[in-house]
Amino acid sequence: MKRKITCLDNYEAQKLATMIYIKDGKETFITKILNVVENEIVVLLKDKSAHSILLKDNSQVESFADFIQSVIEQDHKIIETTIIGNEVEIIKE
Repeated sequence: MKRKITCLDNYEAQKLATMIYIKDGKETFITKILNVVENEIVVLLKDKSAHSILLKDNSQVESFADFIQSVIEQDHKIIETTIIGNEVEIIKE
């Protein structure tokens, strides 16, 4: 399954891609969605730190939250992320 998430800008896209998946360790760092405020999503990482990511709009937040939920619940794994400008393409198996 594949989904493109549009972030506010390229910096936010890089931040999101880094938090979602590290290729070398094949690891997903997001463990929980803590809060959603309009186009901002706050996530909890494995190291217990919280981080905010700004997406383009509310529909992108909903799309990301829906897509990442099965990964958080460990039903799926992220296998690749690609940054294209302010978009992050996420592929899960």
